[in-house]
Amino acid sequence: MTPEGHRPTETAEELAEFRTQLRRFVDREIAPFVDEWEEVGEMPREIYRKVGEMGVLGLGYPEAYGGMPASLTMRSVAIQELARAGCGGVFVCLFTHSIFAQPMLALGSEEQKQRTLPGVFSGEHIAACAITEPSGGSDVANLRTRARREGDEFVIDGEKTFISNGMRADFYVVAVRTGGEGAGGVSMLLVERDRPGFTRTRLRKMGWWSSDTATLHFDGCRVPVANLLGREGAGFRTLMENFNGERLMMADEACAFAEVCYDEAADWARERRTFGVPLVKHQVIRHKLVDMRMQITATRAWIDRCTARMDTGDRSEEFVAELCMLKVMAGRTMQSCADQAVQILGGMGFMRGMRSERIYRDVKAIMIGGGAEDILKELASKKLGL
Repeated sequence: MTPEGHRPTETAEELAEFRTQLRRFVDREIAPFVDEWEEVGEMPREIYRKVGEMGVLGLGYPEAYGGMPASLTMRSVAIQELARAGCGGVFVCLFTHSIFAQPMLALGSEEQKQRTLPGVFSGEHIAACAITEPSGGSDVANLRTRARREGDEFVIDGEKTFISNGMRADFYVVAVRTGGEGAGGVSMLLVERDRPGFTRTRLRKMGWWSSDTATLHFDGCRVPVANLLGREGAGFRTLMENFNGERLMMADEACAFAEVCYDEAADWARERRTFGVPLVKHQVIRHKLVDMRMQITATRAWIDRCTARMDTGDRSEEFVAELCMLKVMAGRTMQSCADQAVQILGGMGFMRGMRSERIYRDVKAIMIGGGAEDILKELASKKLGL
């Protein structure tokens, strides 16, 4: 979300119409095919274009680059509806561009923005953000991938790993070290996929099967100095701000998937009969469902609170702490609801093709990505002055 693309509120009618249209699209174009995409390990590129045509990829971004003014509340509706397919891989394919767009908008030149963002928001191009390295993820200030300047080019050496959309992105924003040690030496470079010296290796994962995740290898990869985003050494602060938006989105995603688990488990409990009565007639099952509903309701209320605060531009230390804690709580809500849903579904919960089974596999990606629990709690404690 950027100031240029910000709009405080949409009417209830606008939100309802957007939800209805996106729900129909998900039911028609995504949900029937996710099992197939999971097995082949990727989502068709055409889906990016179709979602882009609906304006979903450009929500909250400036119209000058192909975006559409919208509040974070509208983006939350998009997250909830896309999650209904019960497939984290599809979700991460479609929304990874957000962590590319934020540093591009914050630091990129007008030429860089015009070259990359319109195609990304339309779904014509795919984007990725490369920060995590084999030596560490959350410790951005000590990243090792180095870019040295030679004339009018930067020469990049190093590796990035666990990069979503890593295999087939057209554009990458890459965090590199151009200066000395610590946060002040971190810069951001735009790297196009066909640069010599830039290769990718596909990774096999516990979950998110339908998304492509990769290790990126830079072996003397040359990019023009014109591909530097902003000035040298300006990357660290922008990356930290990028994490705030990513954590809110991941919390929203986690809660939406928890609700999918609840819905699937509740529907099954009403239909499945044991000992002569529907499963839901057993008190222990009803209580499991109530526990799930309580967790979802509390988490959703907190997400709505943080969404409203971010929409007003709140960037206080206390709010950063709140986002860290929210992401931890939302991950636990998703974990608990996925576990209970699989338990209620019994043998069917262990079978491919059930949404809860896919979500159960995807839980740890949410609990680790964007900052693992222990890192986030420590960061929250510092921001709270503890």
